[in-house]
Amino acid sequence: MDKELIIRSSSEHVDFALLKDGKLIELQKEEDGNNFSVGDVFIAKIRKAVPGLNAAFVNVGYEKDAFLHYHDLGPKLPSLLKFTKSVSTGKLKDFTLKNFPFEKDIDKDGKISDVLKSNQSLLVQIVKEPISTKGPRISSELSIAGRYIVLVPFSNRISISQKIEDKEEKDRLKRLVKSITPPGFGIIVRTVAQGKKVAELDRDLQNLLSRWTAMCKKLHKAHHPSKVLGEMNKASSILRDIFNDTFTSIHVDDEALYIQIKDYVQEIAPNKESIVKLYQSNVPIFEKFGIERQIKTSFGKTVSMAKGAYLIIEHTEALHVIDVNSGNRSNKANNQEDTALEVNLIAATEMARQLRLRDMGGIIVVDFIDMNSAENRQKLFNHLRDEMKDDRAKHKILPPSKFGLIQITRQRVRPEMNIKTQEENPDEVNNGSEVDAPIGIVTKITHDLEQLLKKDYKKLTLNTHPFIAAFLTKGFPSTRSKWFFEHKKWVKILPRDAYTYLEYHFFDKDGNQIK
Repeated sequence: MDKELIIRSSSEHVDFALLKDGKLIELQKEEDGNNFSVGDVFIAKIRKAVPGLNAAFVNVGYEKDAFLHYHDLGPKLPSLLKFTKSVSTGKLKDFTLKNFPFEKDIDKDGKISDVLKSNQSLLVQIVKEPISTKGPRISSELSIAGRYIVLVPFSNRISISQKIEDKEEKDRLKRLVKSITPPGFGIIVRTVAQGKKVAELDRDLQNLLSRWTAMCKKLHKAHHPSKVLGEMNKASSILRDIFNDTFTSIHVDDEALYIQIKDYVQEIAPNKESIVKLYQSNVPIFEKFGIERQIKTSFGKTVSMAKGAYLIIEHTEALHVIDVNSGNRSNKANNQEDTALEVNLIAATEMARQLRLRDMGGIIVVDFIDMNSAENRQKLFNHLRDEMKDDRAKHKILPPSKFGLIQITRQRVRPEMNIKTQEENPDEVNNGSEVDAPIGIVTKITHDLEQLLKKDYKKLTLNTHPFIAAFLTKGFPSTRSKWFFEHKKWVKILPRDAYTYLEYHFFDKDGNQIK
């Protein structure tokens, strides 16, 4: 399994595309001026406590107040409030927490009005970026993420990632981390720490403690509200969270960003420094790696899959609905049950990719093709869980219901990736109508052609709109040439002025239209 990270930089934003064996599985964007990223820490002001919601609205400098629920305060809130006040007023200059006296924990079932007051200063962290009409969601349980560990101030807990299953390894890591953890801090050991030595863990810890100290130094003169600790840039945070030995290359088209990423990779994985490459071709980087094409064909309402099957993805205010369709594929399976299982397994793989690619969150309901066999339903459920194993967002999958529905909840911490895949209709003048992008139509034509060639047609002619005909025949190698190299059959293409933009038909050697 090869993983590649392709990074495209422009003056307004940086795009990150993660490829797995050449297939786009994750797409993220870092925009200039996004001051409210997950992980950022702010010194904020309590606007007002709302007892009915058992929550407070907090001014973090966004146009809408952030929402802070009682359960997001954390048990050590009194200690955090006392520390923040002492540091802000300049009374406390030792930020190590070694000699800091902790206050009594708050009651886990208490009331917001008992612990927070209007105009009070508080350190908070963004846990969910502003989405739609809502302000950011915040927490006062602070944590600073590193490569191998997460530092948790005002805690004494040491916990190990649940994805590390080996009990001996868990005990080893707990023992090592306990020996280096300073008083007043807790540690969460991340999955990538598996097999690491104490020196590597300690280097990561010292880096996090330096960031904590730098943040505390800002508090004395900081305006309220203002950001006092920013999450590292997107490139570094993505590498920190997903980088591993399966990465084969990282391509960057901006020299300054290339140097920055090379330095970071050298720090976290010196033996992998050579995989970072500066892209310098005249062909745009996303086109060179086939990403632009994949974006056009992956973000529409209809998503094509192997063997003629396709997904329909609908969005509502409350949830996402995904419908699985078998299409007009030829049925080579022994019976309908086998066909349903085959299509459902293909759909589960594509759906897991779509959730990551679009960063869909909330409730997702998937209508798979009905299967009578309980064994097959269990196979589908297990396959979907395996496919979503690499998904970094917290999620929960329920087993298939009697109706063949699978319900998924997936954490959403930033706005969903929504890319426009339709373009202005060239057949209509000034009426504002839109049609699928040429690449999307070409994908459908290619799929239909493959189905026809399986039926052993000797000679095929494709009639299509002149724009599409030009798209298929121009350049080298053209799309038609690629068809020839793959199938060893030449397809005659005739442009038809009378056709609408989306219209195309195949004809056999006798000139009869193939339905």
